Amino acid sequence: MSDKASFLKHLGETLTGIEADGLFKRERLITSAQGAHVKVAGRDVLNLCANNYLGLADHPALITAAKTAMDDHGYGMASVRFICGTQDLHRELEARIAQFLNKDDAILFAACFDANGGLFEPLLGPEDAVISDALNHASIIDGIRLCKAKRYRYANSDMGDLEVQLQAARGDGARFIMIATDGVFSMDGYLAKLPEIVALAGKYGALTMVDDCHATGFMGPEGRGTPAHAGVEVDILTGTLGKALGGALGGYIAGPQPVIDLLRQRARPYLFSNALPPAVVAAGITALDVVEAADDLRAQLFDNAGYWRAGLEDAGFTLLPGEHPIIPVMLGDAKLAQAMATALYERGVYVSGFFFPVVPKGQARIRTQMNAKLTKGDLDFALDAFRGAGKAVGAI
Repeated sequence: MSDKASFLKHLGETLTGIEADGLFKRERLITSAQGAHVKVAGRDVLNLCANNYLGLADHPALITAAKTAMDDHGYGMASVRFICGTQDLHRELEARIAQFLNKDDAILFAACFDANGGLFEPLLGPEDAVISDALNHASIIDGIRLCKAKRYRYANSDMGDLEVQLQAARGDGARFIMIATDGVFSMDGYLAKLPEIVALAGKYGALTMVDDCHATGFMGPEGRGTPAHAGVEVDILTGTLGKALGGALGGYIAGPQPVIDLLRQRARPYLFSNALPPAVVAAGITALDVVEAADDLRAQLFDNAGYWRAGLEDAGFTLLPGEHPIIPVMLGDAKLAQAMATALYERGVYVSGFFFPVVPKGQARIRTQMNAKLTKGDLDFALDAFRGAGKAVGAI
């Protein structure tokens, strides 16, 4: 057997094993716009698993802004930013993000995965240290791997362990120390303990970096994110346009001017990726305008989250505690999570099972997410479906 044939046989066996373990991920084809309801295979189903927290993915103002930008600025840039890929719209959005987050400046990336992947290597060298929460997003983990700083890790939201790691980094003679954390841990819906983190950073002379993808737009006053929610300032914020801010694509880093200036010179995902297309950038600017005035949507989102959480608990499901619109229904077993997702789909509710390697083994779940556009009728329909599906598969 040739090397190529052996290689492909090995991959096939790996895929067979993934499926046998109940870990194979399948994609459903949506034939409508993203929203509280979507069409899948000709059916209208209730959508409880998108990051579309404020329901802006099909907002008319964003669609109009995107169409106008294509008329005025074209379809795509066909270039990276520093060659001939920077339009006035790009700098306008970066300035708007910086103003929204109370930072000196911001820099755009194709996605927040790229932002986190490109953040650490230009800023930290082998003389430095980065201390990362154990449950940080994969993009932070990968970004840290790409830099030469010494790496330390603390148990999720364990401030005692964080202080131990800070002491270790200082004891090892680190020049600069950066603490990296998610603002919201997306698999669990837990909020980072930012007041304590910022206090410890001050005590040990460390910098703070927060990935706020699952908070920007709806957490804190005017949706300015977890630092605003906690009433603290952090040094560097990363985030996305792909969730509450319209749900398309694009990420950013916001922070002090020297940080942003150096990233423009040396962040590899920025230097070697096409600039964001004009339609996405223009819609992003409009999304920030909408978000700042969206107190009604934020109130509805959290009202929905409270109603949904109470209904699931009353039905007998095991939930993780929290205040965030991410509300995981814990099932434990990967095959059970997949069976539950299938049973819910049959009842007109679109959710996804989450299991290893997305979450640790034995912690499989259905991650439900609230949307400001869901009605009480929608939620009651979904609660009936959860009760029926849960009993059918033995989850309750």
